[in-house]
Amino acid sequence: MNHTWLSLIPFIIVIGMSIWLKNILPGLVVGILLGSIIVSADLLTGTEQSVAYIVTTLSDETNIKIVGFLYLFGGLVGMMNIAGGIKGFSEWAGRRIQSERGLLVFIWITLPFTFMMPMFRIMMIGPIIKSLIKKMNLSKQKVGMTLDISTESVIVLLPVATAFVGFMVSLVEGGINGLNLDMSAYEIFLLSILFNFYAIIMLLIGIIQTFWRRKKTGEQNGETQTDLEEIEHEFHRMGIKKELSLVKAQPWHLIFPVVLLLTFSLFLLWQDGLAQGANTIFEAFSMADATFVMLLAVFITLVLTFIFYIIRREKMNEILYHFYDGGNQMMEAISLLILIWALTMAAEDLGFSDFIGSSLGSFLPAFLTPAAIFVLGSVVGYFIGSSWGTWGLFMPLGITLAVSTGASIPLTVGAVFASGAFGALTSPLGDTTITTASILDMDLVDYARYKLKVSAIGGVIAAGLFIASGFFIS
Repeated sequence: MNHTWLSLIPFIIVIGMSIWLKNILPGLVVGILLGSIIVSADLLTGTEQSVAYIVTTLSDETNIKIVGFLYLFGGLVGMMNIAGGIKGFSEWAGRRIQSERGLLVFIWITLPFTFMMPMFRIMMIGPIIKSLIKKMNLSKQKVGMTLDISTESVIVLLPVATAFVGFMVSLVEGGINGLNLDMSAYEIFLLSILFNFYAIIMLLIGIIQTFWRRKKTGEQNGETQTDLEEIEHEFHRMGIKKELSLVKAQPWHLIFPVVLLLTFSLFLLWQDGLAQGANTIFEAFSMADATFVMLLAVFITLVLTFIFYIIRREKMNEILYHFYDGGNQMMEAISLLILIWALTMAAEDLGFSDFIGSSLGSFLPAFLTPAAIFVLGSVVGYFIGSSWGTWGLFMPLGITLAVSTGASIPLTVGAVFASGAFGALTSPLGDTTITTASILDMDLVDYARYKLKVSAIGGVIAAGLFIASGFFIS
């Protein structure tokens, strides 16, 4: 079934039900079921097809690497928790961070150590930030927004050593294949970074938000969001929270695994890149399979950290129990990602990308092409919540339109990458939003609404800049 508006129905259902129920899971299940039934044109066959989509996503090599990384990293966090590492580092940081501004600055200065992958960064510093938020009674949404901006908006702007680079360059290479351009795919990618207006604007907004202080709404009412959530979830995981409150603070039990993880991540990125045929460190980081490297690095770190804790006379049974508990804490995020992948597959079988491409046509003037790609890509990115998915859908379309209309290819490629950044940062289906909300114990839909208010400002400004740039750059 090609070129059909029915491909929009699963996404509309997910967004609508999420806003109505304030929970994404029911909408995802209904969206996958309905999409599968439309694909199969039969109730029973469609139900079987929905399960087949889920199985297919789990059999995908890249997807299972991400699932494995999330669970193992969650397990590592659980081990650091019971060993007193997070408590020790939080107490150390807490003695030096005495204000909201100090915490926001702390988020930014951790970038040089956690920039390789959004999930990696959020899961690395999220538990520490969470403990400091509770201690200082701060707004989880504002701190979470700063964390997400400093993650998504920065990583997409880096030309090397991130999980995105190889994928982004490969998309550009596929888009320009056969066009006989004078520039290489990597050259176009580097130039497009200058035109990722949305990421640049959100980066500036995040920095301004860090240093601009205003009275918090929660304080005016005598209660903060943290207070309300603590009351609402008074008995949630009380036993484990009580146990963790009694552990001895030992900062080295966090420092050791973090240093190991960062060291192995960088070393293995370099080694994997060399194995792919790279000649320099710069090329190696660009060509490496970052998803597998992160999984391998966290696995090795887990083994060595377990040995380290046993040598330090931590109880093996407690470490193992909290490894599983930490991994299980990520099951909500893992489940949502699996369902989102399955939903995207159903929409593609309904002709989603073909419908989007055929709807645009080739009537756009050259100066409006980048802006149109950004706006449409941002809308779709919000629906699917995936920067990678948005880039994959719109890169061939964007480059084709740029060539046919005479628009600047680097500017249009920058618009595609900007639209994916908008979707990943803003959508309630985005892995960044899901992971941050899960770690900081925020309501996912409420948090996504808060982010949309800020992101919309950046989106409008970016659209204006793409229109203006279209006049002068060709």
